[in-house]
Amino acid sequence: MKRSGKVLGAAAVAASMLLVSACGGSSSSSGGKGGAGNPNAVLTVSNESGGLWNCSFNPFNSGVSFLSMGNVYEPLMFVNALQDDKTTPWLATDYAWSNGNKTLSFTVRQGVKWNDGTAMTPADVLFTFNELKKFPALDLNSVWSVLSSVTQSTTDANQIVFNFKTAATPYFYYIADQVPIIPQHIWSSIKDPVGYTDSNPVGTGMYVVKPCTPQNITFKPNTSYYQPGLPKVKTVDYPAFTSNDAANNYLATGQAQWGAQFIPNIQKYYLDKSSNYHSWEPPITQVSMFPNMTDPLLSNVKVRQALAYATDRQSASSIGEGGQEPPGSQLGVVTQTYPQWVNPTAQAADSYTYDPQKADQILQGLGAVKGSDGIYSLNGKKLSFTIINNGGYSDWVASLQTVAQGMKAAGIELNVDNLSQNDFTTKLFNGQFQLAYYSETGGPAPYYELRQWLYSSNSAPIGQPAATNFERFKDPAVDALFNQYAATADQTTQKAIVGQLETVMLNQVPIIPVTEAAAWYQYDTKNFTGFVTQQNDYAVPSVWQYPDWGQVLMHLQPK
Repeated sequence: MKRSGKVLGAAAVAASMLLVSACGGSSSSSGGKGGAGNPNAVLTVSNESGGLWNCSFNPFNSGVSFLSMGNVYEPLMFVNALQDDKTTPWLATDYAWSNGNKTLSFTVRQGVKWNDGTAMTPADVLFTFNELKKFPALDLNSVWSVLSSVTQSTTDANQIVFNFKTAATPYFYYIADQVPIIPQHIWSSIKDPVGYTDSNPVGTGMYVVKPCTPQNITFKPNTSYYQPGLPKVKTVDYPAFTSNDAANNYLATGQAQWGAQFIPNIQKYYLDKSSNYHSWEPPITQVSMFPNMTDPLLSNVKVRQALAYATDRQSASSIGEGGQEPPGSQLGVVTQTYPQWVNPTAQAADSYTYDPQKADQILQGLGAVKGSDGIYSLNGKKLSFTIINNGGYSDWVASLQTVAQGMKAAGIELNVDNLSQNDFTTKLFNGQFQLAYYSETGGPAPYYELRQWLYSSNSAPIGQPAATNFERFKDPAVDALFNQYAATADQTTQKAIVGQLETVMLNQVPIIPVTEAAAWYQYDTKNFTGFVTQQNDYAVPSVWQYPDWGQVLMHLQPK
């Protein structure tokens, strides 16, 4: 799940500060204990989540997976989206493609233990992927839509072999980087792994949860960890913040050392206050409006096109995001980070700048009639939509206020429903909305975000949780494009397919990108070294980016 920044009013700030004070003093005291030269310095994370922690660490729950994936649970390999898909061994020491890219073999690392002292074996890897097959709701990236089998090698017991129906090199990222390996001796007795809370996670990672309260999660070193000397940071505190004013204050006052959120006027509020304060925020995905395809009005592509023309992306960027996130593109590609994937023909056809007159023309062409309040009705249904949003993310709140104002000029009413995090994610995943404002996690190329948006296997019927594709978009021709992309390792062909997907984005408007989502990142080098920098971008640096934040924790150490 993506995270963004947020600002609330003074009353909310006061409430949030009281909340943090109730964290047992762990966070506020961390600044005092974090002096230079202190090997026990506490690293405090400041990342507004919009609610209290429910102490669930199920790594297959999209709502909480960022809390345990990378630090407690580990994948087979790490793929760095910022370094042209550079691969680093993790629970696997090596991998190899064979059989025309239809077979992928991993050599599982030996000498690894779960944090309860039990040995981790290739059987755990095999169990993990078979569990995804047995319970499709755990298969967040639909890897079993392309797999035919997962087996243990008959010639090397340390190897797990993945056989695909067709050549499938892009699935390396999902299988190697995005699937947490879980212990068979724990999970095999869990009857409902989808609803499993997993309050005391048993992983192979550097950290264990010790303890978790609704106000704060403390991570302590896993004494069974297989990499000698790691982790070097002995305590990581992750307080719960319900607004980003309080979280930003923690960063600005040095009480937190690692942030991942929007800070308005960041130069004056944060960077100018200390030479140890830094920020680097590369855009990696997009913040978008998801139209529910089962809604009678929004199922009409012309209505979606009118909405896209009525969306003032520039104002959302400059006002809502303070200019820290560029306007999004209807092409569906983060143009600043992935310019090489933009198809010139599709780009030339992209006319989706803010144009209320164009939206007006489309709606009149449909026979829509404008009422005395200036809002159109179509077939007796008023073009008045409600969009759900995480109310804790005040930059998103401000962006949607701007978008709503712009839509009114086009005769469209947009009502913003700012919800608590839990309420928002429940409605988002189950498709209980007209429009939703959200940002996906993406991957090392535009294909991954587009696939999260548009691949039908990622979706689910209304009322059942979808892994992604929350808008319930279905188009067999689009599914075929994703399958064709996966079947080739030739990047020229892959770019041509992404170009066709860009045309789908223009013609069908299944998603309406608003801004390019920054990987928010602030860090304080007073007491710790090893942070990601623009010159040493060894991982996506946002604390909510999994499993990347596990890689960052491997690099951090007290001064």
